[in-house]
Amino acid sequence: MLQARIDYMKESAWKKNNAKKMRPMPPFELPYPKDAVLIDLPEPDLLPDMNVNFLEMVELRSTLRQYDDTEKLTQKELSYLLWCTQGVKMVMQTKTVRNVPSAGGRNALETFLYIRRVENIKPGLYRFLPLEHKLVLVSDSEDTEKNICGQFSTAGVANNAAVVFIWTAVYERMACMFGERAYRYIHLDAGHACQNLYLAAQTMKIKVCALGAFDDEQLNKNLGLDGNEQFVVYGAGVGK
Repeated sequence: MLQARIDYMKESAWKKNNAKKMRPMPPFELPYPKDAVLIDLPEPDLLPDMNVNFLEMVELRSTLRQYDDTEKLTQKELSYLLWCTQGVKMVMQTKTVRNVPSAGGRNALETFLYIRRVENIKPGLYRFLPLEHKLVLVSDSEDTEKNICGQFSTAGVANNAAVVFIWTAVYERMACMFGERAYRYIHLDAGHACQNLYLAAQTMKIKVCALGAFDDEQLNKNLGLDGNEQFVVYGAGVGK
């Protein structure tokens, strides 16, 4: 019954889109300026293998809201967390296959990071480029931390974490296939990404606190998003 319903919705969405001569597929990644500052992250192939007891990892997974402000993440650790939450394994004509599930493989999420304590990376706002597995600098102005981290209700976490993950959505990337149901799938995708962050962090003795309460309007504005076609969905603080 469930599969029949899913097949029906997909067929209906296809017919609806086909009737409109199919809405064009947006790019899998937001563009960035040609002169942007890019930071190479350790390649996924160079990341260490983790031998873990899965049941123990799930049982020990927990939320931590305070972090040691003297402890930094390494670039390898950050690369590992990004690879586990949005890493691209395959690029196809209409979708990307990543390390987290996504409706239709559309992967509408973008990952912004406020980096406070990562070795050899200047504090500031960055965006993860999953196709290149790199970071692009968005802003390192003095008021960036206040403008970004100050919009979360759990300010103690956002203002103390080594890195604040912020997942935003490109609505049309999902809507081009699923129409109005895109909103539902986007939020489900964000849950998948955050859970992978928790589990990946646990394997490295790094802790996470999910951040779901924030000033939507102001945070969208400060990230340069319109709040409709692109908007913040979820966040998380990470640290040791």
